[in-house]
Amino acid sequence: MALGVIGEAFAERLAGPLKFRLVLQPLMAAYLAIRHGLRDAKTGQAPYFWSIFTSPDHRRALLAEGWKDVGKLFTLAAVLDAVYQFIVVRWIYPLDAMGVAAVLAIVPYLALRGFVTRLAQRK
Repeated sequence: MALGVIGEAFAERLAGPLKFRLVLQPLMAAYLAIRHGLRDAKTGQAPYFWSIFTSPDHRRALLAEGWKDVGKLFTLAAVLDAVYQFIVVRWIYPLDAMGVAAVLAIVPYLALRGFVTRLAQRK
C-alpha cells in the first residue's frame, strides 16, 4: 500500500461511519503503552522499541510480549475496519484493514511505550 493510498484511505474514513474508532483506538493504544512503559521502568527494562533492535538475543521474546500486549487491540481495529469497508463499499479488503489497524493500534503503542519508559526512569 503506497503512502498516498494510505492517506486517501484515512481521509475517506474520517467522514464515514464508525469514525469514533479513529480516536478511540489510538487512545486505547496510548493507555496500554503508558501502562506497559511504566511497568518496564519499574522493572528496570530498557525502552521497548529500542530493545527490539539492540537486543537480538531477546528480540523474539520482546515481539511476543508486545503482540500479547497489543494483539487484541490490533484485531479489534482490523475487524472494525472490515465492518466499515463492508458498510461503505460492500466488500472487505483484508490488507487495507490490517494496514489501518497497524496505524491505529501498533504505531501509537510503539511510539509511546519507550518514551514513557524513558520518562519514568528519569525520576
